[in-house]
Parts: sequence; structure tokens; C-alpha cells
Amino acid sequence: MLKRAFMAPDPGRARLRVAVRAVMGVAGAVAVVQLSGLPLTAAITGGLTALLALFTVADPTVRRQAITTALLPVVGFPVLALAAALHGMPLVRDAAFLAVVFCGVYARRWGARGNSLGIFGFMMFFATQFLHAVPAQLPHLYAAVIMALAAAGLVRFGLWRIERRTPPPAGPAPLTGSGLARVTTRQAFQAAFACGLALAVGQMVSDARWYWAVGTAWWIFVNTASRGETLVRGFRRVLGTVLGISAGILVAIPLHGAAVPTAALVAVCVFGIFYTSAVSYTWMMFAVTMMAGLLYGLLGVLDADLLVLRLTQTGVGAAGAALAVLVVLPVTTHAATDAWIQRALRCVHTCAAEAAARLAGSEAADPAPRVAELELLLGRVRLSLAPLVHPLNPFRARKEKARRVLALLDDCAREVRGLASVAADPEASHDNRLAAACWRVEAAVEALTTPGKARDAVGATAAVPEHSLAEPALAHLHSLERALAELAVPLHSSRPSPLLGT
Repeated sequence: MLKRAFMAPDPGRARLRVAVRAVMGVAGAVAVVQLSGLPLTAAITGGLTALLALFTVADPTVRRQAITTALLPVVGFPVLALAAALHGMPLVRDAAFLAVVFCGVYARRWGARGNSLGIFGFMMFFATQFLHAVPAQLPHLYAAVIMALAAAGLVRFGLWRIERRTPPPAGPAPLTGSGLARVTTRQAFQAAFACGLALAVGQMVSDARWYWAVGTAWWIFVNTASRGETLVRGFRRVLGTVLGISAGILVAIPLHGAAVPTAALVAVCVFGIFYTSAVSYTWMMFAVTMMAGLLYGLLGVLDADLLVLRLTQTGVGAAGAALAVLVVLPVTTHAATDAWIQRALRCVHTCAAEAAARLAGSEAADPAPRVAELELLLGRVRLSLAPLVHPLNPFRARKEKARRVLALLDDCAREVRGLASVAADPEASHDNRLAAACWRVEAAVEALTTPGKARDAVGATAAVPEHSLAEPALAHLHSLERALAELAVPLHSSRPSPLLGT
């Protein structure tokens, strides 16, 4: 697990660059706030603001990222004011917190920007509980947010524009639907229920630190689309918290809040959060938990009992999320997985068609953006299938089906990348057989994505030419045909008996 987090492939060192940039942005934000003479609580707020701005703002273009970053205070300031004003009114404060939770999750229907603004709004309410902020502190907190966003923006959009080297593709849009059929709407109700339960039980456990349970329940719902994904994410969050608390007992407590070593370790934690987030939620949570312990050390309230309480509240929040996805408008894992697989397969066909058109001489055709989109869609497929391939899943037959599907989709992606590479070669020439092969790819995708046609694709492998081909483009297309034909077996057999049965 540790090897997967830190030794996973990092093409173009993208994760490394993002993590280093995050450390620079957060450190710069904290330094600016502290140099301004604001109190420690403002410096912590500034660091959190910079971290959120760099972590959650994921729009597909630099311009849209800048607009979303500028909009963060528009959402954050009213929430900060509301939370601070309700500090002495627990019942009203709790109701307002749950309303923020619902609105924050509901906003995900508007894509990356809605997700970023929803998370920022929630975390501003959360931060006031963490810092016990009152209205008199609002000017300091507002100033810290503005300075932190300016510092983080200077690093992201000025000093180190990673996107200038490798423009990020647009992330896959949320699964569609209307009313309660929309995943984001269902999740808004689920998250409100989970956070309400976590809030009630968390307050029974501790009047002072109940918000940890709410934060756990909230973050478990981020970037999930089904109950299976949510349950796995909850397990990984608890595991990461256990590891982080163990490290906190060994490292953070003995430091006694010493400023210099604590600041250095917080920087390491920020790096770990960004470097591992894409490959291991467990190790990301380890870094988050370790950082929280170090911050409590700076505030002078850290001890072993506090870390144990955090673990307890994490368990409460995870249990609330698990109950919510099981009983409140559940989104079945099979339905979500099937939708992501179909979108990935349609993208495979688009990639092949664009490559063929490019080889035919069309200057407008470009498969590269579609290949990048396919990689993102496959990432969502892997996330959706994570519950099935998890080591603790007892259903071996379903696990093997899911692994087979993932392997064949990876084969499709490999062939599509090879085809796009060939199409990018100006010396490559068009062959009439490319059109016929692309038609067969289209037919195979249609058979896999159209209800009632999957059975027809099972025997399609026999139609794929088996002779040796000298032309690289045709070789990639024919290998793609084989992979699509073989996908019919696990996908067709999963429809009458869903892969996950959840």
C-alpha cells in the first residue's frame, strides 16, 4: 500500500509538480498572513484556504480556474459570518450547518466549479468550529482568506503555471438524470442525513469536538457516486486516520507545538496530501490526520486523549455515511458503474473515429483530447469498481469479472493511445481498410452500450481479422476490436446478475 502511494507511476512528474507547488502556495499564504501581524487562528485559516484553493479548484482551463478561485470568498465569507454569528446558539447553528452540507453537495450538479464552491463553503463553516471563531474575529479571518487566495493564486497562475506545460483535460461531467434520479441530488439528501446523524452522535461523544464526525461524513461523499464507493471510501478514511493518529502519538505529541519543526512537518504533510490523493485515499488521510495533530500542537491542546477522540469521531462519521448510503435514496454500485463504462466505451469509439479521420487527411480531426478524456473516464470506472476489487470483498466471481473488465478497458486505452500516436505521424497514410475497421469498432461499442444487443457481441471475436498486419494503425484497430468483443462476456453476464449486486 505504501509502495502504491509513493512509487506509483507519475507520467511527466505531474503529481510531483502539483505537490511541490502546493507546498509553495500554502507556505506562502501562511507567511504572508503571519507577516501581516494577524493572530495564529488567522494564519491557520489562511493555510487552510490556500490548501483548499489549490486542491479543489479543478476547472479544465486556467481562465476558469482563476474565476472559480475568485468566487471562493463570495461563498466563504457569508458562511463564515453565519457560523460565527450562531456560535452561541447550538440548535440553530446545527440546522444551518446541515443546510450548508445539503447545498454544498447539491452544487456538484454544476460540475467542477460547483464542487469547489460547495467544499469551500462547508470547510469555512467547519473552520469556525475548529477555531471557535466569534463575530469579533471575522475581520481577521476575512483578511487571512483574501491574502491566502492572493498568495496561492500568485503561485498557481504566475510563478508556476503547470497547466501551461500540460493543459489539463476537462474532468468527466457528473452522471446525468433529473429530480431524484440525479446522483448529486440523492447524494445531497444522503450527506445531510449522514452529517445530521454524525452531528447528533458526535455531540454525545464530545460537546467540544463533535464537528470531526461531521467532517468525516462530509468528505466521504466527495468524489463518490454510489454506495459501494462510499463504503470503501469510509473504510479507507478510518484506516488512514488510525495510521495518522499512531504517527501523531509518536511524532506530534513529543514536539509540544515547537514552531519550526512543526512547520516543517506540516509542509511535508501538505506535500503528502497532494502527492498521494490521486493514487491512495488511505495515505492522503494519513497526511491529513498527521497535519491536524500538528496544528492542534501549535494551538497547545494536543495530547493522546485528543487523538483517540478524533479516531472515535471518525468512526462515528464513517458509520453515519455508511447508514445513509444504505437507507436514504441509495445509488446502486452496478447502475453507477454501468453508466461510467458506457461513457468510456463511447469515448473509445470517438477516439478511433478521430484517429481514422486524421489518417484520412482531415486537419480538423485530433484524437489527443479524446484520449485524455478516456483516461479520466477510466479513472472514474476504477473508482466505481473499487468496492468489488477491494481485498475484503468476499464475492470472488464478481471480483474476477470486475478485474477482467478493468483489464480489457486498459487494453482498449492502450490501443487507442497507440492509434493516436500513429495518427499524429505526418508520414502515416490512409488505408481504405481503416474505415471498415472503424465501422466494426462502432458496431462493437453499440452492441456493448445498447440494451439487448450485448449478446450479439459475444461471438464478434471471430469476425476480427487474425492475419499479420504490417500497418500499425490497422494493427491497433484490430486489437481494439478484439478487446471490445471480449468485453461482451463479462459485461453481458453482469447485466442479469449485477457485478456488485448493490
